[in-house]
Amino acid sequence: MLKEYDRHEERTGFQESNDYDERYDIQSDFVMVYGLHNLKNRIAHWKKRGYVIHLMTGIAWGNYGDYLSGKYDGREHYDEMQVGKGGKEAKNHGGSIPYMVPSVSFADYMANKLKVAIDAGVEAIHLEEPEFWVECGYSEAFKREWRIFYNEPWQNPHATCEGHYKASKLKQYLYKRTLDRICAELKEYSLVKYGKAVRFYVPTHSLINYSQWKIVSPESSLLDIPSVDGYIAQIWTGTSRVRNTYRGVSCERTFENAFLEYGIMQELVAGTDRKMWYLHDPIEDNLNHTWEDYRKNYYKTVAASLFHPEIASFEVTPWPKRVYTGQYPNAEGTGKEGIPKEYKTNLLTVNHALRDMKTDDVEWLTDTKKIGVILSDTCLFERSYPDGDRQHDETETVLWDPFFGLAMPLLKSGLCVRPVQLENFRRYPGYGDGYKKLVLSYEFMKPESPDINNAIAQWVRNGGALVYVGDGSDAYHDIPHWWNSGKHKYKTPADHLFETMGLSADISEGVYSVGKGTLTYYCASPSDIAKDTSCCDIYLSHIKNIFEMTGEPFSASSSFALRRGRYVVAAALYETCNNEPLTLAGTYIDIFDEKLPVCKSPEIKTGDVRLFADLSRIDTEGNSDIIAVSGRVSGVKQTNRSLTCKITGPSEMRGCIRVWTKRPPKTISAKTGSESVPVTSVFDKETKTTYIEFPSSPRGIIIKTVF
Repeated sequence: MLKEYDRHEERTGFQESNDYDERYDIQSDFVMVYGLHNLKNRIAHWKKRGYVIHLMTGIAWGNYGDYLSGKYDGREHYDEMQVGKGGKEAKNHGGSIPYMVPSVSFADYMANKLKVAIDAGVEAIHLEEPEFWVECGYSEAFKREWRIFYNEPWQNPHATCEGHYKASKLKQYLYKRTLDRICAELKEYSLVKYGKAVRFYVPTHSLINYSQWKIVSPESSLLDIPSVDGYIAQIWTGTSRVRNTYRGVSCERTFENAFLEYGIMQELVAGTDRKMWYLHDPIEDNLNHTWEDYRKNYYKTVAASLFHPEIASFEVTPWPKRVYTGQYPNAEGTGKEGIPKEYKTNLLTVNHALRDMKTDDVEWLTDTKKIGVILSDTCLFERSYPDGDRQHDETETVLWDPFFGLAMPLLKSGLCVRPVQLENFRRYPGYGDGYKKLVLSYEFMKPESPDINNAIAQWVRNGGALVYVGDGSDAYHDIPHWWNSGKHKYKTPADHLFETMGLSADISEGVYSVGKGTLTYYCASPSDIAKDTSCCDIYLSHIKNIFEMTGEPFSASSSFALRRGRYVVAAALYETCNNEPLTLAGTYIDIFDEKLPVCKSPEIKTGDVRLFADLSRIDTEGNSDIIAVSGRVSGVKQTNRSLTCKITGPSEMRGCIRVWTKRPPKTISAKTGSESVPVTSVFDKETKTTYIEFPSSPRGIIIKTVF
């Protein structure tokens, strides 16, 4: 039976800057009221409708004109805007809202400004998108911070690799410092004034997306801030449709990119008690696509997130007003139209299925094997090259070929690829124990300290199989850092890693025994693996070899299927060895179809994704079961002859529910209050399930099925 979940479990939520409106009363558990304008009224209206109240606001940008102008503290702060080369052009978040250099005074300003939210009674505060653009670093405030942090004069961030690396490292530190100050101060304020603990979360893009978009953010260093309680993984079509290169072809790969993005984000909570919500967006910030495009890509991101069963909480949509009341281009290109009614109904069905996801009772239905690709926050520090460097053009750096060269061939071979956080090897003893096989390259990132290499070498000695890919060509190997300083100097940090394993620092390409484990060294640029099919094939041969050496041979496949409780998520990839569709044995209900149709042995076409409810998981010991529904379910009552429940959802849409009953329905009725409302229904004799449609209502519709 679909459970009645208490809203304080906070399994699903959304963010909205507008006041309550029944047209987008989507019945999630919590709402993040966005911004501080008209705060008390908005909180009161959403709370009256049963929502748990959070607050969200931007930490890098916002309506902070009183701070910039000096109205707040009597000193102008225009020198704290993020500005690009020459210090002339400020980076703006739309209109005239600048991104900020997060100074100490700015952190104090934000902490003081946010006290009003705690006074208003919010239960949690989300400080979203701590972002510092790679192209910036020329403001007077940033130059001051450089002198304080490095105790040396400012360097032009785009004159040398060293200057860029140091600038980006400082940018990350500044937002980490800011979040630490704000969260700690406000937690103390709430406890002292109200005796109440307020939680703090950081909604942030993935390390993969910020690397692609050239934005520096704290990422895994958030783990070192004790006052941060968790995160929202801001992943959606807009981040996941960014082009990448595989076997020489650069194009959108939304599912695959999202799969990797959600994967690296779950590393921010792995082994901790912190909370993570995965974000999905039924549209995206680019408002020029058609509804058909939005819908197709939305399903791909939802499916990609569900292949990471460690997470079972979701932000089901940002800005529901723009989804449920907005106008976007029609398929004919002749104008704009509102959300199609079938998509609206299905969105709500998917939202409420997400609340029912499990982190236990998980089983792979395909022969899917796991491998990790190691990523470091220092990826963000190597996203630009000195002015005049013709070897690295803008297109190449945006595509970020080195990472996708390592990851995409594995995913396209049917392996469950998990990005693994390099810094966690020093944070958590035994961090890599969940992996038998890892891929690493220091050609687009660097270990910030030698003890990271020590931890990886020990993982290999304990029985791990490491594939190291690199040819030493990365210009960032030459920046002054620990591996080329002091008594022992190495050309690259990989040389130190090899020596730590008991091998020669300048080993040749090949396979080496290291304790109980192995090192496979492939002397190639990861970028070449993305662009050159022969390099890709050689790389995959090394990957297959380590599986065979560990007694776990695999044949490349083109599909994934995973059970999460009563749900099955499935994907059939394209650009694979065989491009075959995937067929699932059994009988299911299609959750990605607004009519919730019965599907017998469904075939998932190449390039498609699906989400099903498995009818073999129906509770047949009872007399009835709710399989899927487009609203929030409450007041469930079951007897030997009837099933009654209340379904609450937005106005101006059709609601739906599919139920299983022990016998065919005799009557189906619907009421809101004492008023009857029309229903239509279709009974499927073979599965004993009934599809019911009715007008949705934020006051709730009581559906009674007598059988």
